[in-house]
Amino acid sequence: MNLAQKLGYPANTKLLMIHADDAGLSHSENIATMQSLQQGIVNSYSIMVPCPWFYEMAQWSKQNPQYDHGVHLTITCEWENYKFGPVLPVSEVPSLVDSNGHFYKKREQVREHATVEDVRKELTAQIETFLSYGLSSSHLDSHMYSVGSRPDLFEVYKELGRRYKLPVQRSRELSDMVGLDESSPIKPGAIPVDKVHIGDISYFEKGQLWDYYAGVFDDLVEGFNVILIHPAFDEQEMQGVTVNHPNFGSEWRQIDFDFFTSDFAKAQVKRDDIQLINWSDIKRIF
Repeated sequence: MNLAQKLGYPANTKLLMIHADDAGLSHSENIATMQSLQQGIVNSYSIMVPCPWFYEMAQWSKQNPQYDHGVHLTITCEWENYKFGPVLPVSEVPSLVDSNGHFYKKREQVREHATVEDVRKELTAQIETFLSYGLSSSHLDSHMYSVGSRPDLFEVYKELGRRYKLPVQRSRELSDMVGLDESSPIKPGAIPVDKVHIGDISYFEKGQLWDYYAGVFDDLVEGFNVILIHPAFDEQEMQGVTVNHPNFGSEWRQIDFDFFTSDFAKAQVKRDDIQLINWSDIKRIF
């Protein structure tokens, strides 16, 4: 049986999750995520525990458990002027931070410096912190897919999923994106994503990001589709966070919010051949 059949749908069903990454990153990201869930078609999100605005999102998530939410495991901080570091004291995970005690900006730096033990300790601490706020995680996923920086770090990611009995987000496309060579087949029990739909910088630079999203609904495959977005507002806070970073910058995130709360997008998910699911649905059969 494939995933659709396990969930009670025909084998050829186009399963779709619309997932918002990066909750907790900023106040703007939090409010946009909340509104995307309440007013739009976003039906899953994940929270960055090490970020300054984690507390706000954790409190809201605890009060709104009906919305599917997981842990956005974080070991990189890509921003130029906005910095954060590990949940654990820097002295306990020294291989994960730069000279100022912040996470490295790039996956390549994680690949070069991070030790397996430090990654395991820090990601475990993030999950435990998440749970300590009374939250119940639906899944694990990874900021910038940095857990794929090296095969041994990816094994830690899978290990944590088994330890906490949580699905982990995996796909060949994400692995290819970070240069991770998964030589062994992804086992059916791992719940791989059949197709990840995520905007590309080329669409944004051409002013075609909205058009890309509009076309995604015609590009869904039979199986498990995930649209990954990062809703926030193009205002002073997010402009400061994403300065000199147009890729997933504040303007991009505003488009994400606008599209996935639009009447057009709401109409698309009502197509007969699309079935919305989330990680909580998957967790029940995991």
